Amino acid sequence: MTQPNSEDKNNFLFPRSRYYGKFQPETLVFNANLQEFAQKVSYITSLETGGKLTPEEAYLQIKALWKQLKSSKKELTIGGNQEI
Repeated sequence: MTQPNSEDKNNFLFPRSRYYGKFQPETLVFNANLQEFAQKVSYITSLETGGKLTPEEAYLQIKALWKQLKSSKKELTIGGNQEI
């Protein structure tokens, strides 16, 4: 049996969906960041539900991810002054 390469592993752990919006480089990057955020939140909530993380730990991790997402939105200058 062959060993899976790291690209296959990453595609399995962090699947990406196609982007259907108007193409702009910054919106494409933000979409990828948003998908990564959603995937990581899914893992964190599953770990918390399974008892591997406390609710407080899960909250803090999700809060940190949210701050990263907001920061990327601001750096990419998407949406003007709108809040996400």
